[in-house]
Amino acid sequence: MAKKTVATLQTGAGKSFTKVIKMVKSDKSGAYTFREEMIPNEEVKEYFNKK
Repeated sequence: MAKKTVATLQTGAGKSFTKVIKMVKSDKSGAYTFREEMIPNEEVKEYFNKK
């Protein structure tokens, strides 16, 4: 199953998206959490520049 999923993402519309993982610090506890999102390739730089 995994190979089929990967092959699907490499063809068609899957190539125009990037999975980004951003580490965010919590205001309450001070611990770090990870935020994962699938965003279009054109918006990657803007995603990391915003707070």
